[in-house]
Amino acid sequence: MSKKTYAGIPDKYARLEDARVVLIPVPYDGTSTWRKGADKGPEAFLHASENMELFDIETRSEPYRKGVYLAPPVSENNSPEKMVEAVHKITKNYIKQDKFVTLFGGEHSISIGSIRAFNESFSDLTVLQIDAHADLRPSYEGSTCNHACAVYEASKNTKLIQVGIRSMDISELEHMTEDQVYFAHKMVSDEDWMDDSINQMTENVFITIDLDAFDPSVLPSTGTPEPGGMLWYEMTEYLKEVFKKKNVVGFDIVELCPNPAEPSSDFLAAKLYYKMLAYKFKYTDQNNQEDDEE
Repeated sequence: MSKKTYAGIPDKYARLEDARVVLIPVPYDGTSTWRKGADKGPEAFLHASENMELFDIETRSEPYRKGVYLAPPVSENNSPEKMVEAVHKITKNYIKQDKFVTLFGGEHSISIGSIRAFNESFSDLTVLQIDAHADLRPSYEGSTCNHACAVYEASKNTKLIQVGIRSMDISELEHMTEDQVYFAHKMVSDEDWMDDSINQMTENVFITIDLDAFDPSVLPSTGTPEPGGMLWYEMTEYLKEVFKKKNVVGFDIVELCPNPAEPSSDFLAAKLYYKMLAYKFKYTDQNNQEDDEE
C-alpha cells in the first residue's frame, strides 16, 4: 500500500527528492483558551484536499505537478516550548534542502517556530500576519509560546505587517507598530490598504494566516471567530498581489477547528493552501523567466 500523499496526488509528484514544496502538518492544540480542536485541523484539511479538483482555473495551472511532499506530522506535545523547538528544527531542515516550505496547524503558537526558522534562513524578512487577533503578548498563562504570543518575537526580530486585526488587549499596543497595522474597521473604507501594506514589505516575505482572519460567515470553524473579517475574493486578491510583487519564501496556515457538521471551512482551507501554491509558481516562474530574458 502506498504512503498517503497530499491531495491524493500520484507518488511521482509526492517524493521529497523531486518535490519543490514541503507541507508540514502540525496537529497541536496545547494553549488555546476558548474552543479546542485545532489539533484536528491538519487531518480535516488533508481530507478536504483529497476531494478537491486540482486544476486551478484562475492561473490555468496544476500546482501539484511541481511536487508536494507531505512530511510526517510534528507530534511534539510535551510543552509549548518543546513544540516550538520541534517546529523550528524541522522547518529549518527542509529550508536547507532548498524546498518551498509550508505548514498547516494546529493553533497559532506553531508559527513562533516556523517564523524563527525562516528569519534565520532569509535576510531582511517581512512577516505578513493575516489575522483577527494581534497576538503580541510577550507571554500568556505562564508561557512565551502561547497562541496569544504568536508574533511577539516576529515584532522584535523581523518587519511585521499585520492585516485584518479586529481584536486585541490594550497591553498589546506597546508592542505594536501601528503604521504597519491594517485594522479591519479601517480596511473597509481604505481603497489603498493592499498597495500601502505591500509597499512597506521587504523583498523576502513569510506569510502566516490565522483562518479567523476570514469572516465567520465564510469560515465559522475556527477557535476564536470574530465578526467583520475578510471574504474569499478580498483575501485571494491580496495574496495574489503579494506573491506577484514580493518573494514569498514560505507560509503557514493555522487555527482550523473542524466541525464535522460543517465541512465548508475545511474546503476553504484546502482551496486557500492550493491557491497560494498556484500564485507562488505562477509568479516565481514568471519572474525567473523575465530575469533570464534580461
